Amino acid sequence: MAKVLVTMPDEFLDKIDGFANSEQRTRSELIREALRAYIKRNSVQNPQKAEDNAKKLEELIG
Repeated sequence: MAKVLVTMPDEFLDKIDGFANSEQRTRSELIREALRAYIKRNSVQNPQKAEDNAKKLEELIG
């Protein structure tokens, strides 16, 4: 598996770590899932439903 270096604000990383810890999973697992959801959202047949789901996800993470 390849490793990727990503730069982000400390506050955003703190939120990611908070979600990962509350779900008892790693930061990497959470980020991979978020990227899978992003890819699925952008390749789905019903773009309006995908956009609605993306907004819900964004509200959850903040």
